[in-house]
Amino acid sequence: IVYAPLLQGATTILYEGKPIGTPDPGAFWRVISEHKVKTLFTAPTAFRAIRREDPEADYLKKYDMSGFEALFLAGERCDPDTLEWAQKQLAVPVIDHWWQTETGWGIAANCLGIEELPVKPGSPTVCVPGYDVRILDENGNEEAAGEIGRIMIKLPMPPGCLPTLWQNDQRFVDSYLSATDGYYLTGDAGYKDADGYLWIMSRIDDIINVAGHRLSTGGMEEVLASHPDVAECGVIGAADQLKGELPVGLVVLKAGANRPEEQVVAELVALVRQKIGPVAAFKKVVVVDRLPKTRSGKILRGTMKKIADGESYKMPATIDDPAILDEITEALIRIGYAQKH
Repeated sequence: IVYAPLLQGATTILYEGKPIGTPDPGAFWRVISEHKVKTLFTAPTAFRAIRREDPEADYLKKYDMSGFEALFLAGERCDPDTLEWAQKQLAVPVIDHWWQTETGWGIAANCLGIEELPVKPGSPTVCVPGYDVRILDENGNEEAAGEIGRIMIKLPMPPGCLPTLWQNDQRFVDSYLSATDGYYLTGDAGYKDADGYLWIMSRIDDIINVAGHRLSTGGMEEVLASHPDVAECGVIGAADQLKGELPVGLVVLKAGANRPEEQVVAELVALVRQKIGPVAAFKKVVVVDRLPKTRSGKILRGTMKKIADGESYKMPATIDDPAILDEITEALIRIGYAQKH
């Protein structure tokens, strides 16, 4: 938040709190208007929350946004529907980019200061100069265009990345450099398309194995998010004796979505079957009021999976509201997963 803008001599405004209910979904627009903000950097979660509360962006129309130039999204995968909504409402470039705390700066981005490239909703565009990103299978072989694999960075890493972990060189080697010789393991899974655009689909741990088929939960979330009644969603792989794992969807509906839940659920199951295919074996969806997240907006999929599988879990230190996990447990019990502790 503070390093690069200060190097440029730019003024930075830190906004603490939620973008809705403080007092309304126009909180971001008020700050931008009052302080003549040129660019906003936030997580897609914030925009999903705003869209859920104010789908037609009525609060946006109350403020002068004439000085606003660009929106930057990062911290989690941005689904195409959220990006397209932001593009339509703000009428400025919406830049989804991908990087990690460990890298210190963007790995893939649409660099407005170098050369603006065409946007492909769902992709953070291409690799930034300095990074040699490859998609490898578990044996270290490069995947063909369009094939999902482990996203790796060929060594050496460019300047600005962590050279080690604090007082723990061996853990750095074990965690990041040992998966494939000569490569840094990002921990993310995805693919490159024929144009070299990178697509981050999920964490490696979120690739699920359904009866021998490797499927991306991120791909299923993209389909669910495209439904007009869905504000946000999460898909996890729950343990299944027959197929190894089965996908389970948890969805939050938009404000004003008042059709029967059973109808929406049936439509979501049919949508995944249509877009991804019967191979996904996607049959379980439950509607929840909210999803468990870290304070920075990342959905706690790993914790939800442990709840679904009836495993014990540690309360994540970064969770925004611990009470949500009890709500998720109750919801998963309703569809035959989890168990009360």
